[in-house]
Amino acid sequence: METTEQAKKTTESEQKALAPNMVRLIFMPGGESVEFEAGKLPYQEHGKKGSILDVAINKGVHLEHACGGNCACTTCHVVVKKGRELLSEMSEEEADRLETAADLQLNSRLGCMAVIEKPGEVVVEIPSWNRNYVREGGGSTL
Repeated sequence: METTEQAKKTTESEQKALAPNMVRLIFMPGGESVEFEAGKLPYQEHGKKGSILDVAINKGVHLEHACGGNCACTTCHVVVKKGRELLSEMSEEEADRLETAADLQLNSRLGCMAVIEKPGEVVVEIPSWNRNYVREGGGSTL
C-alpha cells in the first residue's frame, strides 16, 4: 500500500516536465526517481545496455539480480506501471524465463532485459516478495 509521502513524491515527479531526449524512471513503492539523457549512461555490465537494471545500477538504486543480469533468474522482476511503449519488445528468452517468476502479471518484465528505447517516463514496481528488506534500510529479521 502506497503511503502519502510516496504518493506525494510520485505526483511531484510527474508534474515536473521532462526536457527533450530525457528519461525519467520511477521505482515503486519507494518513489525513487532518476533522470538521464536517453542513450547516454555508461554501461555497467549487468543486464542489457540501457536496461532497467543497467539504469538502476548507474543511479544507485538497488534492484536484485542474483544471476548478474544474464536472464538466468527472475530476481530483477519488475511490473511496468507506466511507459511500457518506451521499452524494447520482450524477447522469447525473457518470456520463457518470466514463466518461472513468482506473481507473474500482464506487465511483468525482467529488469535485465527491458531496455528503455525512447525518452519519456517509465514507472516500475518492484514486487514486495523481491525487495531485500535489510538492504533497503530495514533492521535484521533475526
